[in-house]
Formats: sequence, C-alpha cells, structure tokens
Amino acid sequence: MSAPVIVTDWRAAPPEARGATLALGNLDGVHLGHAAVLAAAHQARPDLALGALTFEPHPREHFRPDDPPFRLTLLPAKAAALGAAGARVVVALPFGPELAAMSARDFVEQVLHQGLDAKHLACGPDFAFGHRRGGDVGFLRQIAEELGIGLSIVPHVADGEGTISSTRIRRLLQDGYPERAAALLGRPFSIVGPVTHGDARGRTIGFPTANIPLGRHLEPARGVYAVRATLPDGRVVPGVANLGRRPTLGGDPISRLEAHLFDLAEDLYGQELRVALVAFIREERKFPDFPALVAQIQADAATARKLLKG
Repeated sequence: MSAPVIVTDWRAAPPEARGATLALGNLDGVHLGHAAVLAAAHQARPDLALGALTFEPHPREHFRPDDPPFRLTLLPAKAAALGAAGARVVVALPFGPELAAMSARDFVEQVLHQGLDAKHLACGPDFAFGHRRGGDVGFLRQIAEELGIGLSIVPHVADGEGTISSTRIRRLLQDGYPERAAALLGRPFSIVGPVTHGDARGRTIGFPTANIPLGRHLEPARGVYAVRATLPDGRVVPGVANLGRRPTLGGDPISRLEAHLFDLAEDLYGQELRVALVAFIREERKFPDFPALVAQIQADAATARKLLKG
C-alpha cells in the first residue's frame, strides 16, 4: 500500500485532497478508535477517496508549549499509520494563531467546504473545533446539513477496561505496559528518530548502542525493554534498549533511548530508526559500580532474546 499524500495548505489543496470523505481529529497514536472513524468515513462513501484531517502541531503543543512532550506519533509516523488504515490523503493543518482564532463556522465553511470540498465527514462524539473549541458535534451536524455534507458520528470504541483513547494509551506506557498499549494501538508503540552520537561506552563492553533522542515523543516508563527496530531499508532487527538517564554513569539531563540491536555490526549514525517497545523488562536503577551494570546488561539482553523469540 502506497504512502498517503500529505497536504498542509487547505487553500491550495491538490485534486486528490478535494472531494474526499474525511475522518477528523487530532488522531494522536492512530489507535483502534481512530481506525473506527476512518472505517466509518469509508463505509459512508466508499466511492470517494478516503482522507484524514488532523492538526500539526497538536493544538495542546501550541497552547501549552511548556508541557512535557506527550505525542504518541509525530506527523510522518501518524501519516504512515493512517495510510495503513486506508487513508490515501492526510490533511495536516498547521495549527498556529490563525487556525486557533478561526471560528467553528469559518472552519467548516472555509476549510472543509470551500478549501477541501469534503463530501462526507466522520468524527468521534467528543470532537470539538474552532476558536476556543466553540464547535461540537451538534453544531457540526447542523452546519454540515446546511452545506450538503454528510456526517457520521462514531461511538467510542471500548474494551473491558473502558474507552480506548490516546490518554489511556499514554498512561499505560508511562506505567510500563507496552503490550497493553499495543493492544489498543493495534501495533507496538514506537519511537522514531535519527541515530545520534553517544559516549561509545557500550562499545567497550561489546554492547554498542544506537542512541535516539525522544524529541517530542511521550516518555514511557524509564527502564529496559525488549525491542524490534526497523531500519531504513525495511529490515527488522530484535534488540534490547534502555530508556532513561543512565544514573550509574553519572546521569543525563534528559532521557534518551539507547538500543543495542542483536547481531548487527553496522554504522547507523544519522539513519532514522523506528524502535518498537515490545516488552518491559525492568525499571531503571542505579548500580553500585560499572561491572555490576555490565552484568545486568548481559542478563537483560538474554531476557530480551527469550521474549522476542516467544
């Protein structure tokens, strides 16, 4: 399946972004609930191109820039996940002062109707939009009818624990349950970023690591994980990763992901990796000395190999 077209300017939308059926929302994580909204948009108008409309950055990043990073998916990963769910076009509207000040009516009339010529819309029951979130699904239903645009309001998707939401997935990751988060996402949670230079301490003990900054990603529970990394050429390599601040080695000011990929001896600097957190092995802790840390790393690697074979 080809990657979706990403459109960022609703005033100059290409032909493939116009006249579509659109799923609306922040869509962070593209979890099973978001997939249901996409499916409803397609089912309502299977004759039309399927698209998703989202905002970049996430509005919360615009209004509360000093909050800790919380994103489950940044735009490239979000677009890829939306494409895997069937979207052929992703409209990622730049969220800044102009869009924040736009009224709910203007958003529907100018962006959705005139700019994108949307024929059908789908959203969850809590979707809110426009200046100070002045538009809700009731208002959207009214104005869509006025403009001759179809609308599907999609109920929340739930499991035995409650509604599937990005907030719930973030909490599971922060509590150290990547497998449970993966069940709600429909795939493992991944951190995507370029491999940067570290201090090369791992090489001295036979455990070279690919260091990946968390950037704007949510910081999951600090500790050691069994992981699978996808390389730029598509190869998937199992490994073990530490996510945290390395307290035994003096501590780092910010957390980072250090992934040791099994049986791989290649220079990965500058390449972008997608590292999926498969299972949480143990919490981060400070060891009495470097040899104790090395022994634990060896044990963690053995544990990760077993988990990833299962």
